[in-house]
Amino acid sequence: MRIFGLSIAVTIASLIAAFLYGGPTAFVLCAILGILEVSLSFDNAVINASVLQRMSEFWQKIFLTVGIVIAVFGMRLVFPLAIVWITAGLDPVKAFDLALNPPADGALTFPDGSPSYEKLLTDAHPQIAAFGGAFLLLLFLNFMLEDREITWLSWIERPLAKLGKLDMLAVVLTLLGIVIAAEAIAHDDDRGTVLVAGILGTVTYVVVDGLGSMFHTEEVGEEQSGPSETVKAAGKAAFFLFLYLEVLDASFSFDGVIGAFAITSDPILIALGLGLIGAMFVRSITVYLVRKGTLSEYVYLEHGAFWAIGALAIILLASIGVHVNEVITGLIGVAFIGAAFVASVIRNRGEEDLETTSSSSNDDLPIDGTAQTGCAQVVR
Repeated sequence: MRIFGLSIAVTIASLIAAFLYGGPTAFVLCAILGILEVSLSFDNAVINASVLQRMSEFWQKIFLTVGIVIAVFGMRLVFPLAIVWITAGLDPVKAFDLALNPPADGALTFPDGSPSYEKLLTDAHPQIAAFGGAFLLLLFLNFMLEDREITWLSWIERPLAKLGKLDMLAVVLTLLGIVIAAEAIAHDDDRGTVLVAGILGTVTYVVVDGLGSMFHTEEVGEEQSGPSETVKAAGKAAFFLFLYLEVLDASFSFDGVIGAFAITSDPILIALGLGLIGAMFVRSITVYLVRKGTLSEYVYLEHGAFWAIGALAIILLASIGVHVNEVITGLIGVAFIGAAFVASVIRNRGEEDLETTSSSSNDDLPIDGTAQTGCAQVVR
């Protein structure tokens, strides 16, 4: 309750606000949107936790307060509106009015032929999917191409780690994926914008991640002679990790925003369901994972989250030209993380059984002089 209490309180308040705003129908839609966001963003929480545990306590609090405000109002409310402002050339007031007053019967255009807010946002999907897909694909590849002591799907992760010895391979593969998406998947009118958006997504990842690593290395060097996992990022390093997490959240959140339009196009309900309920629960799950040391106890969870990210990246790039049901997106993420959790539990039980067997064997050893002599001979 200490970790999830605030999220539960915000959920109750949001559902009440939705009921007062639009009655029982709005109440149900808000609840569905909240469930949708949590199911789509569990892998986001795992990745957030893996990055957050590298930051100092001060910057952890900054992300869990200021970062959540940005996630709630920036990515789930302002971000979709900003897309409409930019792509349709509308002023912010007009875009917000368009969002609040959709055409009757869920139509995508008004009687005069002008596009609705939902249509304008959907038309911008190829560019956003290319940006987010490139960012997430590079994130996935950088993790998989790194040599790690612990692997989950070793039959593929270890060969990928060997390939990772080639410099900049992750960037090359990501750019290749963007080209394939633009040439083979995107419609003719979208090819140029898909290429530009994908390249911008790649550049954004390289710049933010590179600056964070650079400043973290400098600060570690000031504190001690060699790098250490116990050193928490602070100052400039933590600031760029903070930016990294915000861009990551934007990449994760857009599929949820697009999926929300299959349920409702009302920006108020989207902000309440996706923003307040969904984002707050993702925050609580992140805090739980960090404070309980869950990633250290269940060592394959992080691997499962990154495999889910890789699947999401491919789905985003594929969705540039083909509609992919949001249920599939959510189920793939849950399946990877669930499988990783089960594998972690099996691994932990195997280690416990091995320790128990070893302890029992030691307890059964005789303690007479013959045994001591034999031990002494072994030592000699």
